[in-house]
Amino acid sequence: MTVRLTVAQALVRFLSVQYSERDGLRQRLIAGSLGIFGHGNVAGLGQALLQSELEDPKALPYILARNEQAMVHTAAAFARTRDRLQTYACTASVGPGSTNMVTGAALATVNRLPVLILPSDVFATRVATPVLQELESFGAGDVSVNDAFRPVSKYFDRVWRPEQLPSALMNAMRVLTDPVETGAVTLALPQDVQAEAYDWPEELFVERTWYVARPLPEASIVDKAADLLRSAQRPLIVAGGGVHYSGAEDALREFAERTGVPVSETQAGKGSLAFDHPQAVGAVGSTGTTAANALARDADLVIGIGTRYSDFTTASRTAFQNPRVRFLNINVARFDSGKHAGLPVVADAREALVALGSALGEWSVDDKYTAEAQELTRNWNGTVDAVFRPSADVTAKLAEGLLTQGEVIGAVNELSAASDVVVCAAGSMPGDLHKLWRPRDPKGYHVEYGFSCMGYEIAGGLGVRLGAPDRDVFVLVGDGSYLMMSSELATAVQENLKIIVVLVQNHGFASIGALSESLGSQRFGTAYRKRTGDGRLDGDYLPVDLPANVRSFGVDVIDVHSRPELEKAIQTAKAATGPIAIHVTTDPLVGGPDSDSWWDVPVSEVSELQSTQAAAATYEESKKAQRPYLAPAERDA
Repeated sequence: MTVRLTVAQALVRFLSVQYSERDGLRQRLIAGSLGIFGHGNVAGLGQALLQSELEDPKALPYILARNEQAMVHTAAAFARTRDRLQTYACTASVGPGSTNMVTGAALATVNRLPVLILPSDVFATRVATPVLQELESFGAGDVSVNDAFRPVSKYFDRVWRPEQLPSALMNAMRVLTDPVETGAVTLALPQDVQAEAYDWPEELFVERTWYVARPLPEASIVDKAADLLRSAQRPLIVAGGGVHYSGAEDALREFAERTGVPVSETQAGKGSLAFDHPQAVGAVGSTGTTAANALARDADLVIGIGTRYSDFTTASRTAFQNPRVRFLNINVARFDSGKHAGLPVVADAREALVALGSALGEWSVDDKYTAEAQELTRNWNGTVDAVFRPSADVTAKLAEGLLTQGEVIGAVNELSAASDVVVCAAGSMPGDLHKLWRPRDPKGYHVEYGFSCMGYEIAGGLGVRLGAPDRDVFVLVGDGSYLMMSSELATAVQENLKIIVVLVQNHGFASIGALSESLGSQRFGTAYRKRTGDGRLDGDYLPVDLPANVRSFGVDVIDVHSRPELEKAIQTAKAATGPIAIHVTTDPLVGGPDSDSWWDVPVSEVSELQSTQAAAATYEESKKAQRPYLAPAERDA
C-alpha cells in the first residue's frame, strides 16, 4: 500500500512519528519545527506544516522564529536541556535564509548537540537557473551555498529526487540519536522537489523508535583504570558535559563520596555536583577556581569524564604541571577518550563510573589530600562571598548607579530557586559564571562555551524554557551579545515563553576589552563610542536606549541602579507570568577574581607600542609552562 504525498508532506509525517528511547523512557524525538518561510520552502514545508497543524496541532508544532541562526540555537539549547534525547527541526528559505543557519549548525556540532536542519535549495531541474538568491558556481553545476553545511554537519545529504528521501531520513535519525556521532544533521531540500508528489510506502509512516545506547566499558580496561587510581596520590576528576548527557550525576556523586577524589568541572560539566558537596572544588582551567587549579597543578592522575579537554579546560595545556601526571579518560567517543595519551575507557559515563567504583572496592584517597582540597575550596568560597557582596572600598570607587558584574551574578544566584536555570554564552559573563556561580541542581547551569556564540543567549533561553517549562530561566546577556540577536524576544512574546533577561550594560565588549588590554592592544575597538573629529572611535558613549529597545518587543523592563533595586527586580521577575527583563549598568573595568591560570592568545612579535612589547614578553614567559601531555598513562602503573 502507498500514500500519495509531496516530499515535504512525507517529511513532516515521518518526523511526527519518530521516537527515542533510553533506559525504558520513550519520547518524541522531534518535538516540533522552528522556521521562517520564504521562496523555497513556503510552498513545500510551509504548506506541509500548515496541513499537519490543521489535521493535528500536536503532531509537529510549528514555531515562527525571527532569525535563522537564532532558531538553530533554540533547537540546540532544547536538545541540551533534554539530554540530547529530543530536538527540533529548523527550516529556512533559499539562499541567505539557509546560510544564516550555518553558524547554528557549527555550534550544535561543536557542542555535540543533535539538531535537524532543513535548508531550502535551488531547483533540482534547473529549468529556471539562476533563481533569485542562487549563487552560481563557475566550476560545478551541482553546487549550491548549502554545501557550506558539509564541514559543520555530522551528516549531510541533498534530496535531489523523492526516491532518495527515505534513506536520507533513516541516516538522519541514526546520527541524531547516536551519542558519539550526534551534532547538526543537514538535509538540503531543492524547492521543486519539496512540492513534488510521490507514492510512498505506508511503512515509512509507522511509529519508529530509535534506541539510545549506553556502551559498557571493557572489563580489562576497567581493571587497568582501577590500577591507575590505586597508584595515584593526588587524583583529580574533570567532569564534562558527558556527565549530564549520560545522567551520571548520581553515579559521580557516589563515586566521589566513596573514593574521596575531588571533582572539578568544565563549563559544560558545571553542576555535576552541587557546589557545597564535600568533594566539589568548582571550575577548572582558564576560568576556574583557585582551588581546582591548585589541585590541577599537582595532580598525578587526571580523570576526565565526558570532556573534550578544550583549551580553557587545560588552560592551554598549562593546568597540569606534575611531571608524572597521567590521564584516564572516560568518554563515549573514542576520539575524546584518547586525548593526552590517556587510558581510554570508551563507554557511557554512568556505566563506566559504576564499573570503576566496583573494581576499586574500598580504595580511597588519603584523608590529608581530602582535607587539603576542602580547605582550598573554603578559601575560594570566601573569595566568592566578597565578590557577591563587595566591600565599601570597592563600591565607593563605582560611579553612581553602577554595580559590579560579580554583584549582579551574586544577586541572581542567591535569589533564584535551586531549580532555576542560568543561560549565557559569550563575553566576560561566562568566565565569571564559571568561577562564581554556585549550582544547586544539575540542570541549573547552561552556558554555551564550545562555540561561545554571541547572540545565543536569548534564543538559547527559549530552548531551555521549551525543554524545561516548569523552571524559571535567567538569561544573562551583555549589551554586545544582546545587540547581535535580540529579535527572539518577539518569539518569546508570541509563544508566551517566560524568560527573565538580565541585560547588563557596559557600553561595549568587556571580555575582549580586558583581553585586548592584556595583549597590549589597549582595549582598541571594544567600546561603543562615537567617532571624533580626528577620526578615532574614542568619543562619547553611544546613546543607545536598551530598555526602550526591549520594550518595543512588548516585554516589560525593570531599570535598576542599586543592589536593593536589583534584588527587588529579581523578586518581581520571579512572580511574572511572561517574558520580562531587568536592565542594569555595570563597570567594565571591575573584573572577576583571578583564576591563577592562563589562556594562550598570541601577541604581536614586533610592535612600536610599549604596551604590546610588554605583553609579548609576558606571553613568551607564559608559553614556557605549556606541556605536550604525551606520556603513556600506564608507564608506572
